[in-house]
Amino acid sequence: MIRNISQRDISIVIPVYNEEDNIKPLISELQEVLRGLDRSYEIVFVDDGSRDRSLEILKEAASQDPHIRVIRFGKNAGQTAAFDAGFRTAQGDIVVTLDADLQNDPHDIPRLLKKIEKFDVVCGWRHKRRDPWIKIVSSKIANFVRNKLSQEEIVDTGCSLKAFRKECLQNMKLFNGMHRFLPTLAKMEGFTATQVKVNHRPRKFGTTKYTISNRMVRAFTDLLAVRWMKNRHLNYEIEEVIGERRRD
Repeated sequence: MIRNISQRDISIVIPVYNEEDNIKPLISELQEVLRGLDRSYEIVFVDDGSRDRSLEILKEAASQDPHIRVIRFGKNAGQTAAFDAGFRTAQGDIVVTLDADLQNDPHDIPRLLKKIEKFDVVCGWRHKRRDPWIKIVSSKIANFVRNKLSQEEIVDTGCSLKAFRKECLQNMKLFNGMHRFLPTLAKMEGFTATQVKVNHRPRKFGTTKYTISNRMVRAFTDLLAVRWMKNRHLNYEIEEVIGERRRD
């Protein structure tokens, strides 16, 4: 197949909110990994209304590397909005997501790409978390409750390191907080999902944007919405259409 010259094989989509110290080392790691893949690629950063030097650093990086693009929000809109904006502008056949805080390891990207040859969605599983114990415990509880109520099997849906075939995202309608349920939303539309173990690193710079309260309360509310969507989701198969379509 002849590709349009504007297409990229891989789009990396990364929300950014006040991560000024992490951006340069993240870009360096991404460049090292992506240049070794022998595929065309783009890196799409979505600045979610940062109040530090993140946007300035991203603009400088984009001026030096044509693979980098930057989307700027006028004000903070949240991680789901940032992902959605990145998905809508991504040109790659495969879309890879990760956080900007350096806790996701870019060197795991090839592992996700290999797995996506047989699946539509590949989720990273941080089997050895490098977070404070209270965050680890709360995350385990949240994932257990989430999987029970949504009838899901993804162990670590909160891990941002994921890979998607572009068609999974094209018609997906997202609402605030829905980034936690992207694999479930894709599976509702008939796509396949799997998971792979990935590295997880302690945060060196900056501070987390989530607290126990905003993670648990909001996630539970979103979970109830997804459960309702799954229960009400249309599920039918047209077996036959009789009669020709009229062309007036």
